[in-house]
Amino acid sequence: MAWFRSDPLFGTRSARRDLRFWMMLLVGAVFVYGGFTIEPATNCNDSGECAPWLVPLGGVMGLGVVAMALGPLLANPQRGIMLDPATDELVWWQNRTARHPGDEGRIAPEQIARIRYVSQGDATEIHVYDRQGDRLPYLDEEVIPGWPLTWARHMVGRWPHIVLVEED
Repeated sequence: MAWFRSDPLFGTRSARRDLRFWMMLLVGAVFVYGGFTIEPATNCNDSGECAPWLVPLGGVMGLGVVAMALGPLLANPQRGIMLDPATDELVWWQNRTARHPGDEGRIAPEQIARIRYVSQGDATEIHVYDRQGDRLPYLDEEVIPGWPLTWARHMVGRWPHIVLVEED
């Protein structure tokens, strides 16, 4: 069952392994540190203009960013995709925690008809459709490991009946 861990099609991610939340925590902590250590009266430029209210405001904003980072880091929501060996179904999930099962979907790979990859500058989207033409919910770039286009090409390589549509 450990074969899927090295497979480029399957994988899991969690908030604690996501650099975005750790960077938010670091930036928020810097603002909190500045809010408590910088003397507001010394917050003046060379011409003598002062804005002592900016220092506490920066500290409060830092506390908000720290709280927004700690929420996901403590709850540790997970997302991922795998092939269930018991049913041969593709299973994906988002927002799964120790106390909540999160949002989940499953489908047999033979029922997948089309993968649509949309690239718009820096933003990329991926949409997976079943044979009835319905978009599969929660199966998007958040649960897909690595680069979405690489994943889509691997899916087509493993299951050749799937059509890959690339849009710019």
